[in-house]
Amino acid sequence: MTLAFVAVILGLALLVWSADRFVAGSAATARYFGMPPLLIGMVIVGFGTSAPEMVVSALAASQGNPGIALGNAYGSNITNIALILGVTALINPIAVHSQVLRKELPILTLVTALAAWQLRSGDITRLDAMVLLVVFGGLMTWTIWQGLRKKEDALASEMAQELNVLAMPIRRAVFWLVVGLALLMVSSRILVWGAVEIAHGFGVSDLVIGLTVIAVGTSLPELASSVIAARKGEHDIALGNILGSNLFNTLAVVGIAGAIHPMTVGPEVFNRDMLVMAALTLSLFLIGYRFREHGGRINRIEGAVLLTCYLSYTAYLIGTVFGAQA
Repeated sequence: MTLAFVAVILGLALLVWSADRFVAGSAATARYFGMPPLLIGMVIVGFGTSAPEMVVSALAASQGNPGIALGNAYGSNITNIALILGVTALINPIAVHSQVLRKELPILTLVTALAAWQLRSGDITRLDAMVLLVVFGGLMTWTIWQGLRKKEDALASEMAQELNVLAMPIRRAVFWLVVGLALLMVSSRILVWGAVEIAHGFGVSDLVIGLTVIAVGTSLPELASSVIAARKGEHDIALGNILGSNLFNTLAVVGIAGAIHPMTVGPEVFNRDMLVMAALTLSLFLIGYRFREHGGRINRIEGAVLLTCYLSYTAYLIGTVFGAQA
């Protein structure tokens, strides 16, 4: 059991570090080949910050642990909105100016509704997974097209400034891209093994481990990048990380995992976890409805409410575990 705890800690640390190197290498490589800053922010950084969730869920599904795969995806969405946005807004209220982000908010709400509709039957079939992946591909194409139509955008400007900081020689960029991806694979395997061993040792379901420990661990890149971006005044990047990550998780992460191995899920996933995820997404949409032409803001009070929701949800999960063992 001690070895399993060490594996989880080591796996999470290596996962976060390798994801950061992968994002930096990918962004610098894309910039070298002339990719526009907005495209890098929406695609390269979006994929990179969600790479831990993708690799962990794909590996868990291939090993027959659907609870970890699904819990990681949905738990990361809950963590992103309630914990990360909550903490970020408490540190520095988030002002929003990008037109692209305002369009992504209602899209994320609709995508969440699609995920809930699929879960009502209690499983994710390969057909469901393919639908998610097709929708993901269509949304990425449409979002990129919409973003590139506007010559000036707050997210593009902030991303251009950030890319100047990440600038590095092409050889070093490619090196970190390859090494970061390889270490993502290795650290994910270590993390999943340790999490499964702990779950079995304490009689906790794979789902709860996925919703808590693994979800928080794989969301650490979003936490770090959002807090840093908000402190720098790059508010659109801070919110863009969250919206992009949640779209990736709901569509691509679940889609890839379901395509690898169809997943049967218990009723608690729909009645508890999906309900919380949908409520948080809807609350973010309602907050974001104020994002008019002159911008909007997620203030500290709303950040505190989001953080309270996360702590209450986590406490409830822990309570159900101890209640079941009593």
